[in-house]
Amino acid sequence: MSTQRLLWIDGRFVPAIGNKTFTTTNPATGEVLAEVAQAESADIDVAVAAAAKAQAQWKRVPGAARGRILHALSQKLREHRDELAELEMQDGGKPIAETPEADVDSGADCLEYFAGQATSIQGEYQEVDGGFFYTRPEPLGVVGAIGAWNYPLQIACWKTAPALAAGNAIVFKPSELTPLSALRFAELAKEAGVPDGLINIVPGFGDAGQALSNHPHIDKISLTGGAETGKKVMADAAGTLKEVSLELGGKSPLVVFDDADLDNAVSGAMMANFFTQGEICTNGTRVFVHESVREAFIEKLLARVEKLKLGNPADGDTDMGPMISPEHGKLVLEYIEAGKAGGAKCLTGGERVEIAGCENGVFIAPTVFDGCTDDMTIVREEIFGPVMSILSFTDEDEVIRRANDTEFGLAAAVFTRDLERAHRVIGEIEAGICWINHYNITPIEMPFGGIKGSGIGKENSRRALSYYSRLKSVFVAQGAIDAPY
Repeated sequence: MSTQRLLWIDGRFVPAIGNKTFTTTNPATGEVLAEVAQAESADIDVAVAAAAKAQAQWKRVPGAARGRILHALSQKLREHRDELAELEMQDGGKPIAETPEADVDSGADCLEYFAGQATSIQGEYQEVDGGFFYTRPEPLGVVGAIGAWNYPLQIACWKTAPALAAGNAIVFKPSELTPLSALRFAELAKEAGVPDGLINIVPGFGDAGQALSNHPHIDKISLTGGAETGKKVMADAAGTLKEVSLELGGKSPLVVFDDADLDNAVSGAMMANFFTQGEICTNGTRVFVHESVREAFIEKLLARVEKLKLGNPADGDTDMGPMISPEHGKLVLEYIEAGKAGGAKCLTGGERVEIAGCENGVFIAPTVFDGCTDDMTIVREEIFGPVMSILSFTDEDEVIRRANDTEFGLAAAVFTRDLERAHRVIGEIEAGICWINHYNITPIEMPFGGIKGSGIGKENSRRALSYYSRLKSVFVAQGAIDAPY
């Protein structure tokens, strides 16, 4: 049975000014989970005003006190782990085997990390001719944030934690496909002691996101989403010259050299293609395998891929759930057909699978293509589904050139026992997040963000604080001014 969920503004649930709503559904069953209030421009104005008022006080709160509140919020997430994991499973179609750790724990870890960092924000001092100067890192003000549907709770935490640690307030628009966990997150934040108005949740569609990007009283916009959306957000933000951080898509290379531990490389390739049904921006969907080990790699890969279980995400033994929506499922299936039509050889999968009790969900078998070439559509474009493309190579320089032949630059990995080569190749690959003999591990202490068409700025790590602060320089004279006139 569905429920009604309102906007969260200034520490309480409120209806949308226009009284519009939309439904959010379980991707596996099609069941309506909730009727959600739909924010529009007028609601964004109210949320920004509440955020600005709260931030005027919050910026004066010492870092240690901010940290204590963020830590309390991290504990709230841990206390409600099962509830939040269930919510993510229902709203996003992610297997319940994933969501407690990958979604809830990772969000709590982020809040806990930035709780500690809030006390460490500091400037610098230097003596210069005529006196000295010091710098003051200061909060930006109100942050507008736009989330994606694949990791809704984690993304809410990734943006909220550094924003609040640095002294800002936030207005967060979750994806219209997965709005529920962000609204619950806001409730828990109030219970944890976060002041009213500091966190505002405004579910809605593209017009709500555009209202954030254009708003004159929002000082920064942070987006996790597709590349085309990122370009639009950046163009809108230029009108008020606000700060922009963009975490966008990718078509990342995973390179397997001839001396790699093939079992480990297969594990990496599977994590890089089939976790969360392949709906992960960093996924290494271009798997370059040295020709001398390609057949052995494929044999080991197929033996494990064909054991993956598609099923109801509520079942604990399900490995892969449905696509986020019928529309997205249709798009992924169209890419698979394009791969077949383009001459790639489908080794396994490549079809929709019916799951008993989940007839309304679009479940796609994990798909592996071989015989791929760099110019194929499935190799060039981000699919955001469980589709792996295997490409052969014979030479290190060749694979570096081909790996970089993309508009994206989000992630990359190298599998080899030769660490000198690993560091050398990683040094040449154009990507912001790289792994050696691993894939898709993203500790909160490590900067996260792409280059080229994959985005601007960094999330996580201490570096994220610099994207939620501005630096003020103060010169202090020692002596009189020697004016020439």
